Amino acid sequence: MSWLFGLRKEQPPEFPQFPSDTTGMSSGSGSEGGGDQGGGGDDKTKGGKMEAYRFDSTALERAAKAAKDLERSKFSKDALDLSKMQEHTIQLEHQKLIKEYELQIEQTKMDQARIQQEERRKTMAEETKQHQQRAQYQDQLARKRYDDQLLQQQRANEENLRRQEESVAKQEALRKATLEHEMELRKKNEMARVEAEMKAKAKVDRENQDLYLEQIKLKAAENRTTVLESIKTAGSVLGAGFQSFVTDWDRVSATAAGLTLLAIGVYSAKMGTGVAARYIEARLGKPSLVRETSRIAAFEAVKHPIKTSRRLFSKATDALQGVVLKPSLEERLRDIAIATRNTQKNKGMYRNVLMYGPPGTGKTLFAKRLAQHSGMDYAIMSGGDVAPMGREGVSAVHKVFDWAGSTRRGLLLFVDEADAFLRKRSSEMISEDLRATLNAFLYRTGEQSNKFMLVLASNTPEQFDWAINDRLDEMVEFELPELSERERMVRLYFDKFVLQPATEGKRRLKVAQFDYSKLCSDIAKVTEGLSGREIAKLGVAWQAAAYASEDGVLTEKMIMERVWDSVEQHKQKVQWQTAEELKKIKTKMSIKDMAASVVTEKKQIATESSSFSSNNTNQSPPIS
Repeated sequence: MSWLFGLRKEQPPEFPQFPSDTTGMSSGSGSEGGGDQGGGGDDKTKGGKMEAYRFDSTALERAAKAAKDLERSKFSKDALDLSKMQEHTIQLEHQKLIKEYELQIEQTKMDQARIQQEERRKTMAEETKQHQQRAQYQDQLARKRYDDQLLQQQRANEENLRRQEESVAKQEALRKATLEHEMELRKKNEMARVEAEMKAKAKVDRENQDLYLEQIKLKAAENRTTVLESIKTAGSVLGAGFQSFVTDWDRVSATAAGLTLLAIGVYSAKMGTGVAARYIEARLGKPSLVRETSRIAAFEAVKHPIKTSRRLFSKATDALQGVVLKPSLEERLRDIAIATRNTQKNKGMYRNVLMYGPPGTGKTLFAKRLAQHSGMDYAIMSGGDVAPMGREGVSAVHKVFDWAGSTRRGLLLFVDEADAFLRKRSSEMISEDLRATLNAFLYRTGEQSNKFMLVLASNTPEQFDWAINDRLDEMVEFELPELSERERMVRLYFDKFVLQPATEGKRRLKVAQFDYSKLCSDIAKVTEGLSGREIAKLGVAWQAAAYASEDGVLTEKMIMERVWDSVEQHKQKVQWQTAEELKKIKTKMSIKDMAASVVTEKKQIATESSSFSSNNTNQSPPIS
């Protein structure tokens, strides 16, 4: 088999030609016979029939020769081993194919089992579903039967109840008819009995009339005799006692002295109690007109000792702390604060100050800071509380100034809305009680004092009486804040009401991320015309908006919404104020016109009456 591997040295092996099958052999022999076709058709027919019985031995010879050559070759053993290995490899491949076929069969079985399980699961699910549907349907049928039973039972109960009600109604009607019949019979019997009794009594009274009259006369005579005897007895006893008292001069003098001492004691106790009460009220109590004060009362000191000690040992603060005003106004107010503090230290005379301007511009706030800065106590009263007091206003004003004069540290008396009762006395709109109160106020403020400092605040100072203007030493106008002041206020209140609570973390308040400085500048630009109080209320509104949100976060949009709302409300207030002022002006002009017309009519009537009296001297002049 050395020719299979090409290992022959002399020459390459000759490859034997093996017939592939018997069909080739017959075809080969046929081809050979085909060369003789030119001999004739009979030879061709015979040759075709003999092809099946012809055997070609050349192939066997070539195979035998190849086998011999292979046996002689020295590589015959290797060729055999190689053929065995090839055969073994082929067997292994066949075994691999068999294993793969078996694996495919097992996989097919597993797929069949899985499909069977899936089909079984689907079948069970379908059966379960059908069972559930059957159970639901049965439950629905049972509920429907139960509802029908309940409905039938309800109808039966209603029918029984209706029958019972009808039976009860019939019984009640019968009972009522029976009672009515019984009452009718009883009424008739009672009427007959009463009529018989009245007739019998009338007959007896008629028969015994003389006896009754005699009894009445005897009772009246006995009563009259008894009354006369009691009067005589009482008169004799009282007369004897009074005669004995009058004749005994010791008793008369003792009685007179006792009554006199009793009257003196009652009057002295009443006056002493009143004086003590007024003294205690002036020293310890707070007058009714004072709304707020920093002065410490004895009862408050006992009740709140820690708070009192802190107030007593508190240090002086800046007079303009927390107050945002124009630089020129701040400089002037600072001079007033320094002068007031030095006046308090040197026990000098205080100067009275008038602060006027629109509401909410910081007048009250500066008055408190001024008192704290100068080391004085402050007291705040409203001018609107004086007018309703009527006749008690004079005594209330005196009590306020007596109380103010009893302080040791000095008192800053701040009168807010002072034009409510300090208006011109020449005006017809002021009452007599208010006029007397104003006179009392002028009397107590006629001279400079080292006990109290008077600070008046008003929105309309032109209504003050001239004597009030004469008592004022300093007049300060508080104007609406401009752009720079508004921006400082917005930053102050934004930090106070928004940023500080948000950084503390104790409240439900957070601030979104945006440019705070730019936002404060924009707010200051759009809030032109707003007062300091309105800007402070904006801070409270921002805080309330954050508390009202779901997550407690204050956004730039929420802030600007509150700002625009405040601006619109301010415009509405200005419109109302303008309309009210125009209405007042028209009312005043109409009143003046009416007064002028009345004066003209009076003059005409007087002229006509004088002319009529001169022409008719015997007639009386007409009444003008």
